[in-house]
Amino acid sequence: MIIGVPKEIKPNENRVALTPAGTLELVKRGHKVYIQSTAGLGSGFKDEEYREAGAEILPTIEAVYDIAEMIVKVKEPIEPEYKLIKEGQLLFTYFHFASGEALTHAMIEQKPICLAYETVQLSDRSLPLLIPMSEVAGRMAIQEGAKYLEKPQKGRGILLGGVPGVPPAKVLILGGGIVGTQAAKMAAGLGADVTILDINLQRLRELADIMPANVSTIFSNEYNIRSLIKTSDLIVGAVLIPGAKAPNLITRGMLKDMNPGTVLVDVAVDQGGCIETCKPTTHADPVFIIDDVLHYCVANMPGAVPYTSTIALTNATLPYTIRLAEKGWKQACAEDEALKKGLNIIEGTVVYKSVADTFGLPYTPVDDFFE
Repeated sequence: MIIGVPKEIKPNENRVALTPAGTLELVKRGHKVYIQSTAGLGSGFKDEEYREAGAEILPTIEAVYDIAEMIVKVKEPIEPEYKLIKEGQLLFTYFHFASGEALTHAMIEQKPICLAYETVQLSDRSLPLLIPMSEVAGRMAIQEGAKYLEKPQKGRGILLGGVPGVPPAKVLILGGGIVGTQAAKMAAGLGADVTILDINLQRLRELADIMPANVSTIFSNEYNIRSLIKTSDLIVGAVLIPGAKAPNLITRGMLKDMNPGTVLVDVAVDQGGCIETCKPTTHADPVFIIDDVLHYCVANMPGAVPYTSTIALTNATLPYTIRLAEKGWKQACAEDEALKKGLNIIEGTVVYKSVADTFGLPYTPVDDFFE
């Protein structure tokens, strides 16, 4: 198969979808890999490393889209890329369609096969291609939150872990999944007073068993959220519903109950956000203030640590990329239910119900394409 890796053009996105090591694995299996010039530079990989791994370097993004049967990316295509996408071309990347109506309509119009990393789902309901970036984002949520709690950043001026004689900051984490767990580990390791909320009692029991003594678990409901935000210094939104828009757990009206300088980090922002007042920001301009509450809502948080993120992502995606290249999308998905769940749009037809429901679009079950 002919595989193309374009340079990411979303603002401040430094990751690349394939490492030189991943390139070598594809090339030695007989596949052609085309990398756009400097695509890996932001992650620390030079064109020469890709050449040594067997890739061919193309000068423009147009050339990559034009030649490739499968495009492997990190982030969803943005408007300048829409017209470069060909009918029947396989796009393997993060899409997060539920938070992008314009993107959804563009992919319907262009008619590629859209296979989304974030909805590939194993039988145990885990999301293997979302996990590595969720791990990075969860840890970064605390790293960034701690920074913005500093007074020069307009935060409360609280050290996350406190010092002897001074209590630590209170960290509230909405959601006990991968993001929430990693955020809790980081915050607890820095000495913060951490509370995790979740609606899954079994998950809360598991977290209670593995977390240190400075982490508490509480069942999530509106009453408990309203109570806890009054004393929290850093609040992390870590709620994910695969392929669907995140629910608003913190509303605009709740901000008045928070202390001035409280920091909100909404990791779910690329799925619409679980904090009503959050809107996507960038690494260049990451925060805004509403009612004296800081909002950090960067939609591609792992893009700030691209070396770590790119390697972690390729480790997870490469086995699936190889399968798609060896067998084609239809056979690969027919043989792998987890991969089939990644199919969101097939040549103009929406086959992922949550996406169709979000925008009121016609829905066709994905299995109709495999009969």
